[in-house]
Order: sequence, then structure tokens, then C-alpha cells
Amino acid sequence: MKKTSTLMSAAVLCSALSALPAYADWPISFGDKERPSLAPMIEQVSPAVVSVSVEGTQTARSVIPEPFRYFFGPNNPHGREQTRPFRGLGSGVIIDADKGYVITNHHVIDNADKILINLSDGREFDAKLIGSDPDTDVAVLQIKATKLTAIKLADSDTLRVGDYTVAIGNPFGLGQTVTTGIVSALSRGLDGDGYQNFIQTDAAINSGNSGGALVNLDGELIGINTAIIAPGGGNVGIGFAIPVNMVQSLTAQILEYGEVRRGVLGILGGELNNETAKLFGLDTKHGAYVSQVMPDSAAAKAGLEAGDIIISMNGKKIRTFQELRAKIATRGAGATVQLGLIREGKERSVTVTLNEAPGENVQASLIHPALEGAKLSSYAEGNVKGVAVTDVEERSPAARNGLQPDDIILGISLMDRGRAVLTDLGQLRELLEGYEGPFAASVLRDNNTIMMIMR
Repeated sequence: MKKTSTLMSAAVLCSALSALPAYADWPISFGDKERPSLAPMIEQVSPAVVSVSVEGTQTARSVIPEPFRYFFGPNNPHGREQTRPFRGLGSGVIIDADKGYVITNHHVIDNADKILINLSDGREFDAKLIGSDPDTDVAVLQIKATKLTAIKLADSDTLRVGDYTVAIGNPFGLGQTVTTGIVSALSRGLDGDGYQNFIQTDAAINSGNSGGALVNLDGELIGINTAIIAPGGGNVGIGFAIPVNMVQSLTAQILEYGEVRRGVLGILGGELNNETAKLFGLDTKHGAYVSQVMPDSAAAKAGLEAGDIIISMNGKKIRTFQELRAKIATRGAGATVQLGLIREGKERSVTVTLNEAPGENVQASLIHPALEGAKLSSYAEGNVKGVAVTDVEERSPAARNGLQPDDIILGISLMDRGRAVLTDLGQLRELLEGYEGPFAASVLRDNNTIMMIMR
């Protein structure tokens, strides 16, 4: 019985593999002792997957309640915050071989003072953080290296439950490791925070896999591994990856603007459940139910109405309200999207130009040391364009240089690069790329323009 079961399993495996993509020298015959193998694909993809090592400091908050800290004295470690060094390990994926761009998770590099990239061929390079987005857990790094291999990107919107997956990363610091599985589910969310639209897979993912690659059998990137459900601390076959289409959009915004310009539709709503579907006489059980359209929003201008059921975006099916929210937010402000919807039992489509979500900003230390301690955001109001200072930490380099919240940086002058009028944060990042010397900044404050020297 055991032998029969084994033979049946082998037969099923052979049948499944006959439909897989054909690689050069892919062995599929059992007669001459060759065996089906993912090795040819892994050999092509593995140079694009890297290990990420980080060092930094983090603040540990005191566990002593505030009313009792007096009794421990001002210099007692139990009565104040402490900074402690830390080290961490993760994974990353090379997406541009010429420019050395590497994608990883924000939580891998968060608070890191030093980031080291280890390639599969044994080379090591210091990495520069270009930008990151905590809400989607995506970060973009850059290394200066030659002979890099970039991974090919798939279209994650075409994924189906049951598609084969391969996870490549650096679990527990062991070095590059490969595991396999399938797409277990799509459009998953964990805690409702951020903009989650995860691919769920049962390919083994553990600590250290974060930021690594989830690929299909063509060796194309379908997602960035980012989280697991692990009640016992280890893999239980429930892992999550950020879809590559979302990663592409976020990366393009970070590289172009120096920040994520999050798009916003301007609706409230929820999931289309069985009860809602019956109330509206709908056959479909998938979609996003619109309960309210905010005045003067992108949705209102496009003609969306309360009671609409959004079922697709740019021709791709929308399964849940959370999926719609994540795709809209990561599509980028100013982007135009086509929404398919059901209204009063009839299908129709509307074109929407997304607004920009308020309050998006980046850490200025990623742009220039003289700006450390400030938070910056692109600014455009009437005829005034530039970079807004949204916050400044006390006693930081930015504060010492004179920057204040609500300042608008209109332009900068560099010693060897001339003067430039700013239009957005991305331009400021580009102008200061690789420049660490002092520069002059033209700043608008309380309707007055002042010149500041930033050192």
C-alpha cells in the first residue's frame, strides 16, 4: 500500500511538471535516472538575491511608572530611556544591476546606522538607504558595484491560488536558502494597519527571510517576503509577501520623488459580504462596497456614489476593500485609474485621478547630513512650489542650521553645481546626491524669503 501510494505521488508529480515552463536542460525523464529539478531556474535567479546585515542603536523605554522615577534619581538607568546597540539580518533583491538598486523591507533596515550587502558570489558592499515606506514595509537601497544580476519582474495581478512559488532568502543567517510552495491565498491582511495586500504562501519563510524574493517557476519576482504567522516562533506554513506590482509602484515613487506620494480616492466603505450582495441583488461575492463619498474628493469628481460596488481596477479584479485601499494608496498621487463598478445592477466604469494623501514626509537625513532632524515633504500651493519642512527635532543639525516647521525651501545653491529652483522633494534629493558639502537654501517663512547656510 505504501509503495502504491508513492508511485501514485510520483505520477501526479510528473503530470504536474509536464505543464511547467521549459528551461534549457530541464530534466524530466526518470528512465535515464534524471529527475525533475528547479536547479536551472535557481542558478539564474540566486545572484539577484542578497543578504542584508545591519547595525544600529535603538531606544529602550523605562519600565518604571512616571510617578516613581523620582525615587530612582535622575541618573538611574531605571528612570530614563536607554540606547542599546543592535545587529540584524535580512534579505534583499537586486532590481537594477546598472544602478545597484536593492529592495528589502523597511523593518530590516529601520534605525540602522550601517547596512552591509552580501552577494551570492561572496562580495560585500556598504549600502546607502535611498528611501523607505514604513506603512508598506518597503525600502530601497543602493550599492556601488559591477557585474550585478537583476531579477526579472512578473505581473502579480495575474497570480492565482495554487500557482507554484519559490522563496529565496537568508533565514537565521544561514546563507542563501531556497524553499518551495504554492500561492495559498491572495489579498490577505494581518492587522488592518498600513496598506496590506499580501500574497500568502506555504513556502517556508523564517526570521532572516524578510526582504527576500518570492518567485514563480519562470524565475520572475512575484513578491517580497515580509511576514509570517508563527505561534511557536518558527515556520508553520503561513507566510506573506508584498506583491511585486505594489513594490514597483512604491520604488518608482521613492526614486523619482524621494518619498511615497500616496494616492487617495476619498471613499469610506467595506467588504462585499453575502448579506450586502443579497441586499443589492448581486451574484458576485467579491468587491469593495462604497458607503460614503467624501466631498471634493477624487471619487466625487469622478462621479462615484454611495452604494457603488467597485469590482475592478485597470481591468484587474478587486476582491476586497482592503485590496482596493492598498492598490490606490500605492498607485501614487496624480495617477489615473479606471474603476469598474456595479451601480443599480448594471456594470459601468469611471476614470479617477487620485489626490495626494496628507501628511506624507521623509527623514531629511537620507538626503543630506545638514538636514538631519527635519522631516520634509513636497509642497505645491498656488504658484509656490518647493519642499516643506513639516517637523524639526530640537538640537538637531537642521535646528542648528535654523530650519523651523512650516518653512518652505524654494531653492538651493551648491558650490560646484550652481543654483536650482526646487519643484519637489525628489529634485532636492537628486541635486544633493553624493554631495556632503555646505549649501545655501532659499527659504520662505511667514511670507518672507531668507537665505540660510546649511552645514
